[in-house]
Amino acid sequence: MEKMTINEMLSNSIRQYGSKAALSRKIDGSYEDISYDELGEQVENFALGLVELGIERGDRVVLLSENRPEWAITDLAIIAAGGVNVPMFPTLTSAQVEYIVKDSGAKVVCVSNEDQLKKIEAFRKDVSHLERVIVFDATESDTDGQDLSFEEVCDLGKKVENGTQIYQEASEAANPEDLVTIIYTSGTTGDPKGAMLTHHNFMFNARACLELVAISHEDVLLSFLPLSHVFERMAGHYLPLTCGSTIAYAESPFTVAQNLGEVRPTLMASVPRLYETMHDRILRAVKEGSPIKQKIFGWGVKTGQKVSQAIQAHREPSFLLNLKMGLANKLVFGKILARVGGRLKFFVSGGAALPQSIAEFFHAAGILILEGYGLTETSPVISVNSPNAWKFGTVGKPVPGVEVKIAEDGEILSKGPHIMQGYYNRPEDTAEAIDADGWFHTGDIGQFDEDGFLKITDRKKNILVLSNGKNVAPQPIESELVRSEYISQVMLIGDGQKSVAALVAPSFDALEEFGKEHGLDTGNNTTLVETKEVRQLIRGEINRLVVDFADFERPRMFAVISREFTQEEDEMTPTLKLKRQVILDHFSDVINDLYGEDDAE
Repeated sequence: MEKMTINEMLSNSIRQYGSKAALSRKIDGSYEDISYDELGEQVENFALGLVELGIERGDRVVLLSENRPEWAITDLAIIAAGGVNVPMFPTLTSAQVEYIVKDSGAKVVCVSNEDQLKKIEAFRKDVSHLERVIVFDATESDTDGQDLSFEEVCDLGKKVENGTQIYQEASEAANPEDLVTIIYTSGTTGDPKGAMLTHHNFMFNARACLELVAISHEDVLLSFLPLSHVFERMAGHYLPLTCGSTIAYAESPFTVAQNLGEVRPTLMASVPRLYETMHDRILRAVKEGSPIKQKIFGWGVKTGQKVSQAIQAHREPSFLLNLKMGLANKLVFGKILARVGGRLKFFVSGGAALPQSIAEFFHAAGILILEGYGLTETSPVISVNSPNAWKFGTVGKPVPGVEVKIAEDGEILSKGPHIMQGYYNRPEDTAEAIDADGWFHTGDIGQFDEDGFLKITDRKKNILVLSNGKNVAPQPIESELVRSEYISQVMLIGDGQKSVAALVAPSFDALEEFGKEHGLDTGNNTTLVETKEVRQLIRGEINRLVVDFADFERPRMFAVISREFTQEEDEMTPTLKLKRQVILDHFSDVINDLYGEDDAE
């Protein structure tokens, strides 16, 4: 595969797709488009404005913003100017932002609004290398002195004499091996590390994925996962721009359901949590319906499951089964398909493990979810299921040009053009992650099945080693437990203990319904989760769902907690993975009580 820069990719797409919509955002109640030509013009102006502000090749520019056209334009402009984009999640605290600004040595910070600006102002005077702040939604008070608005930077670029020539020369001077971004891994423990990725890392990965997952200029994607995360940056940014697709931005993570109906995307990427939430809402709505509606829904799901099983076995469903499925689509699944816009080809899932039961449910409803696997350090895709070759419960086959092998201890290793340059200013961490032969050690445990599909078992560091020496992988058990309509989140514990226990965050909507049905006081979650009835309910759900696991893997004890794990409490990463050590610290009293009960038995 010939090497390519992001600048070349953008130039090719502008030339090929010109007047076609590249980006779309909601303004005053309706979506408005930005064409590829307009995108190119704004990228050029902003890049020239950055150069006028003193950005030179290799300078780091922090990008702290929600998903919006300015994010895409700024990213492409930083790279075109020869700079290095350091993206950050807009949910980070001021202290977390300060760490990354200082560690990266950023010269300029771009923020979306006043709330993000306040995070910078809290430490700005203590960072000598920070020269300028650019505010997208700027007010006059925001941009007094040396700060500028997005439009002011573009205006600077417009005034550059021979600007187009200067822009082209800067853009064309890029080398495929040049650094384009430092992405700080959110991490579940310790300070974040900055993974250094190049033009070639991204462009190789994008084109390799396109060989498996057909995306074209006819596709429309809804983008709502943070663009600061490498998954969305590839799936919802570089990948669609490479092939001329349209990227529509959700207003916020809380309006995705509404925006799905407005944008009517053909594709969308998400983390498993969204699909789990959609699944739970569907089941709750059915439960609230009449007995006849519940019966029809159950029949429809069983029919869909038979069709799904036939497809998975590479068999053509029978004529009669197809007739039944047509009726099921009208009576049951039509509303579900309408809610996602009515023209969806497939969903893509990544960032965490997708419960197999969720994938199977949606496929029975006629919606295919393609699960993939990768890390920030692998830019990101290592493997992915494709529309022509998929298997639920796996993360697909390695993408073309990517090598994968399983180490003796079960760890997944990967090698190829997708591997990062290393961690910024951390040579020892880099040497630990990438061995002398170029193999990146993912930290994940997995295996290939007989058909060459990769299956992730768990994170290496998450394996629980019981006091009797037995190893327990929490992820498969946790994925099974969240199938319960009454369990929203669960974390297994037990490292160094005699037995496994579980912290259970219930689905409070479902629990409230249960409480009303059983005459319980539902006004206070703390007292509700402590009732005998709720504990018996959760015990029954655990026993029902872990029956296929070994006896030592089954949670012997559990605690039902009175709230969910949240990002606000720093218990989840921005991609909604559990920060296990933080949760262990926050619920240490609960855990001590659990194992105190165990000792007493």
